[in-house]
Amino acid sequence: MSARLTKKDIMKQIEEENVRFIRLQFTDMLGTIKNVEIPLGQLDKALDNKMMFDGSSIEGFVRIEESDMYLYPDVDSFIVFPWTSEKGKVARFICDIYNTDGTPFEGCPRYNLKRNLKKMEELGFTDFNIGTEPEFFLFKLDANGDPSLELNDRGGYFDLAPTDLGENCRRDIVLELEEMGFEIEASHHEGAPGQHEIDFKYSQAVKHCDDVQTFKLVVKTIARKHNLHATFMPKPLYGVYGSGMHVNMSLFKDGKNAFFDEAAELSLSETAYQFTAGLIKHSTNYTAITNPTVNSYKRLVPGYEAPSYVAWSAQNRSPLVRIPFSRGLSTRVELRSVDPTANPYLAMAVLLAAGLDGVQNKINPPAPVDKNIYSMTKQEREEEGIRDLPATLMDALKELQEDEVIRQGLGEHLYKHFLEAKAIEWDMFRTTVHPWEREQYLTAY
Repeated sequence: MSARLTKKDIMKQIEEENVRFIRLQFTDMLGTIKNVEIPLGQLDKALDNKMMFDGSSIEGFVRIEESDMYLYPDVDSFIVFPWTSEKGKVARFICDIYNTDGTPFEGCPRYNLKRNLKKMEELGFTDFNIGTEPEFFLFKLDANGDPSLELNDRGGYFDLAPTDLGENCRRDIVLELEEMGFEIEASHHEGAPGQHEIDFKYSQAVKHCDDVQTFKLVVKTIARKHNLHATFMPKPLYGVYGSGMHVNMSLFKDGKNAFFDEAAELSLSETAYQFTAGLIKHSTNYTAITNPTVNSYKRLVPGYEAPSYVAWSAQNRSPLVRIPFSRGLSTRVELRSVDPTANPYLAMAVLLAAGLDGVQNKINPPAPVDKNIYSMTKQEREEEGIRDLPATLMDALKELQEDEVIRQGLGEHLYKHFLEAKAIEWDMFRTTVHPWEREQYLTAY
């Protein structure tokens, strides 16, 4: 929705579509969607920013002695969920979190992205546009309605029915998204059995992050109607491709793409090269944010097209950063490591902070690597100056603590609570006895 919505517009749509309930939705630090549902009679109170909730119950928010917080709905995020009951539909607003004194809450991921966008504007840019490519798997539900590990199909990249048995589900997801205002560019089967991708148009950063969260909700909801479970887990199965969420980024200045320079080599501006340099420089340090789970690092291994080495290219797809062929308004930088478990607001905040560091300090990127990195030996990679991405979540957390730019991109509250939460996650994984260990050692020793 490009035009600003008014309360009159909202009330008209509520009446026309028989909306009976309103969800006040927000995202916690770990990227999980939270919501408070209110009856229509409480809408005026919500639009007056007077709805409170207990922030101490939300991951990464506040302590119990300072729990009261306010939900401030973004009126432009108003959407009616098409699939809800004919007896009365449900609509939603995405909210920012505010303290009781009327100041923005620093632990709100959405506010933190806006804070980084203000830094961008101070450097003379007007928009940070992003486009994501989230992938997901579809598994069958068992007799109890719980997710199984049985895939819905045996299709491969760009396959058609009958091999791609997820086609009807994917089509219904697209139809629901379009009814909600998404501009869908493509949908197709991905490389692994049961794996799918639906691409929607790029947009300004905050709106696109809102859309990513809405997209995940729609995918899971519609999959359930097809007796399927949709998961954005990066690597649910061993030996197949994992699910990524490639992020395409561009800076704009007064409606013009700041990455495009028709007269320059490759038609890329100095800003594009510098932004790329920032992404390369800080790549190992923001990986804990863009790949935030233990399972994320089962995807970032050689052999399955996910990047595991730090390099860039305008030609080949094996490096971490790629410059797609399109130019003009479509000129962009693509980061290929991000996966869909990332909190999109936090991920875009740190990626913007990294890129702007390159622009602000006029950093030059290393030489591009235009050959297949996966076929290079370790010695060849070292000679090219190609570093490895972190191999585990704990490695990534150590790298995060070495970078002041990324720390500032997160803000002190989110930085501290993220490290605490992920250290606990890693320790739980480290101390759990896994089936693989029993298979290897129980009878051998």
